[in-house]
Amino acid sequence: MNPITLFLTVVLLAIGMLVIATEHYALGAAFIVLAIIVAAALKMANTWQKFVILRAGRLLGVKGPGLFLIIPVIDSVVAVIDERIQTTAFSAEQALTRDTVPVNVDAIIFWNVHDAQKAALNITDYRMAIDRVAQTSLREMIGASMLSALLSEREAADKLLREEIGRKTADWGISVKSVDIRDVAIPEALQDAMSRQAQAEREKQARVILGSAEAAIAGQFVEAAKTYADHPAALQLRAMNIIYETTKERGATILIPTAMVDSLNPGLTLALKDIATGAKPAA
Repeated sequence: MNPITLFLTVVLLAIGMLVIATEHYALGAAFIVLAIIVAAALKMANTWQKFVILRAGRLLGVKGPGLFLIIPVIDSVVAVIDERIQTTAFSAEQALTRDTVPVNVDAIIFWNVHDAQKAALNITDYRMAIDRVAQTSLREMIGASMLSALLSEREAADKLLREEIGRKTADWGISVKSVDIRDVAIPEALQDAMSRQAQAEREKQARVILGSAEAAIAGQFVEAAKTYADHPAALQLRAMNIIYETTKERGATILIPTAMVDSLNPGLTLALKDIATGAKPAA
């Protein structure tokens, strides 16, 4: 009983008792009967509720929100429908994918009743029916999907489930807002195998990248060798640069092969000597 109906009923009963106390029995009885009628006839639906009313077994209509009256005994409230968004968790255990891999899948569905009359009259228990339809649709989706697609294409699977469940529940006055797959669990042995496969793929890719880098470096060395072969002076300058970079470290001792010194011209030889002794080149 809603607060307004309860309040009016208590007030009318109190008035009836007071009137009876003054020995006006007929009037007091009338107030008591009125209190009983108000308690049975005055209904109130919250803003998210709809009351489905039958009159003598036939559909009278859907009432709410707010206050409304029914005829006691003749009218009856057969269902109070909550039109807010509801959530239902469901799962499929040991369901086989298209490639015969057993998986355990947990999901959740968000739905609401958009037609209270259909939800009350077209099906006995729409909440249980949604749970059963969701489980069945989930198993059908798993059986039609490869394991790799089920793991990597969650959004597509969610959309497929939402459309399938929504199609089956539309005649019950129910709208499916969204379906979210929360977890896909596979056997531990298969997890280990997939982990080893992924590691092998990464090692293969690393080796391919390393081989490509070696090939690129070798190509650069070939180009440098051709340049030095065509321009001996460039090779000598490169050698001097290497020696200079080495002498920047304090206390370094450089041993230059005689053949290398002989290959250098006198001017370059003096420059090497000045670099090695730290003296300034002569003007």
